[in-house]
Amino acid sequence: MYSLEQLKIFVTVVETGSFSATGRKLNRAQSGISQAISNLEIAIDQPLFDRNKNTPTLTKSGKTLLPVAYSILHQQTYFDQKVESLAKNYEQDVVIAIDESISNHGILKIIAPLAQQYPITNFELISVTTFDVEEFVKTGKAQIGIIYSDGELKVDMDFFLLGQARFLTIASPQHALAKLNKVNSSDLKAYRQCAHRSLNQSELWFSYAISAKVWYTNTHQTLIDLVIQNVGWALVPELAIKQQLKQGDVVALPVVHEQGGWLTPVGCVVSRSKPTGPVTESLLTLLQQHFLKEDGWQAKA
Repeated sequence: MYSLEQLKIFVTVVETGSFSATGRKLNRAQSGISQAISNLEIAIDQPLFDRNKNTPTLTKSGKTLLPVAYSILHQQTYFDQKVESLAKNYEQDVVIAIDESISNHGILKIIAPLAQQYPITNFELISVTTFDVEEFVKTGKAQIGIIYSDGELKVDMDFFLLGQARFLTIASPQHALAKLNKVNSSDLKAYRQCAHRSLNQSELWFSYAISAKVWYTNTHQTLIDLVIQNVGWALVPELAIKQQLKQGDVVALPVVHEQGGWLTPVGCVVSRSKPTGPVTESLLTLLQQHFLKEDGWQAKA
């Protein structure tokens, strides 16, 4: 019967190109490497290398079995990592719910290093509205949520302030509001608004509909697309429209009551229904340390 150690030597010989190089890499005598390969070939009754040349060359059987050997060794590594994660009480699964307009702006860059740090933990990322994020965390369907905060005390979850996001009121360059030097609330109410709300018709406290004529959508990206099509005006995250502003697809309106845009808190909610483990703690630390470094986020108070 062959062993995992023999398979490791087999693939190392292929990678290094010789028995001697394999011996140096594995800190073993060349004769031991040669004997291990011979024993493996006897165990499987198949020649793996052609030894008639100066360097060992894979036979047809060797080429066929090499990817299988890699797969077996990979599974061994996975098994060892799984055992280690259980011993250290690492979470096996972490679900992160993120407000859809926040999810594309630096979040993946923050989360990505956890793939190497915790290779056995399965991550699930869910992009929904802030209200849906809170529901996911409150019911324990997600351990962590990233939301726009209304300042109210959260129930059945802990809250950490991360910073502030700037929202701008925008319109198409062809829209009548884009021709005004200053825009008052009465001006906004006179034209169709493209407003954001969740599937259960909840609206963010600062961007609710004020116009009698409204088109609703549950994603900020759709709001932006509607504005580009000159359907109406909308209040959207500045980070989501940087490119469109640069290209002139949309313009930021000079709204009198929100000079420089509207700032709203961005925070992280953590479920109390599940124990916080090392993976969740690491994620929280990364968010608190690096979330605000992304261009466009304002420092927390």
